[in-house]
Amino acid sequence: MRFHDHAHQVSVRQAQMQAHLAWLDGHQEHILVAGSLRRDPGLPPVGGLWVVRADSRAEVQALVETDPFWRHGLRASCEILHWSKAFPDRATPV
Repeated sequence: MRFHDHAHQVSVRQAQMQAHLAWLDGHQEHILVAGSLRRDPGLPPVGGLWVVRADSRAEVQALVETDPFWRHGLRASCEILHWSKAFPDRATPV
């Protein structure tokens, strides 16, 4: 999943960060890796990236819609993409 944030909603990120982190923790069986995306390490986030395990696209969309960042209007859009991992038998630490 690739998220694009509304640039004018930085206050939503700040206000909802703890709720968002608690929500991510509560969904760790599906959201394997999550984090913000920035143009440079010192700049503010412009979106986010998740690696999700789910049975369907509809399940992923339903999950996204319960995230506090989504519900409170931080996210401008999201892309749900299927990842075909090269060498699927290799474990990869993140």
